[in-house]
Amino acid sequence: MDELMASKQISLAGMRAQATRLRVVSENIANADSVSKYPGGKPYQRKVVTFKNELDRQTGVRTVKVNQIKNDDSEFQMKYDPSSPAAGANGYVLLPNVNPLVEMMDLREAQRSYDANLKAVSIAKDMTSRTIDMLR
Repeated sequence: MDELMASKQISLAGMRAQATRLRVVSENIANADSVSKYPGGKPYQRKVVTFKNELDRQTGVRTVKVNQIKNDDSEFQMKYDPSSPAAGANGYVLLPNVNPLVEMMDLREAQRSYDANLKAVSIAKDMTSRTIDMLR
């Protein structure tokens, strides 16, 4: 029965990590067109989630955890639009470093990972119920 509890713990940790990733990717998509409010200022900067393995010392189970949410340091794109309030002295507006296609792929991958972990929790729950039924 300990293995079933460990598998639930691992899957639940995966679900928490992927839920964070889904939130961050959604934020990136929502801000894909967000430019600075100030002339020549920086636009929204894409965020990325990194993960790490963590040992739960109480149970001895290794799970995944969000390591950090950090800014993507890739370059901003530039668009010539001297009439924009966000345009710098040279007439260019800095655009967010968010590629909606990449974000949609990340969103889909995170959703599939979340669903796979949810399915694993469901299977472990069913196996636990069956084990209890057999012991009666």
